[in-house]
Amino acid sequence: MRLLIDSNRFIDFCSGETSVVDTFEQAALLMVPFIVLAEIRVGAQSMKRGDAQVRVLSELLQQPGVRVAHSSDTTAHHYAAIYARLKKAGTPIPTNDIWIAALAIEHSLVLYSRDAHFDRIPSLPRLA
Repeated sequence: MRLLIDSNRFIDFCSGETSVVDTFEQAALLMVPFIVLAEIRVGAQSMKRGDAQVRVLSELLQQPGVRVAHSSDTTAHHYAAIYARLKKAGTPIPTNDIWIAALAIEHSLVLYSRDAHFDRIPSLPRLA
């Protein structure tokens, strides 16, 4: 499976949650959105264990089959479509999560997240 990870699943990975560690290890491709990189770095500045998470992130990014997903003009088109659809339906989600969903759709990845609000985006394949 080709996965795009949300920050909550990265935190689960750092905590050693067995099912998450197994899912990361079994993924054919594991992509970390640039948004998640920023969220982890923000957390590092405001949490006691934040530096440890940044170290885990650095090690993870060195593994084969792990890459960073960056935005492009296509990402912005997906973002705009998702944003407009959610706004029209009156079901907004956090801005960072719209970017994450747009990246998953653009790159044909399965989003790995605990956030149920991603279910509001029917075109988004998701693994909870």
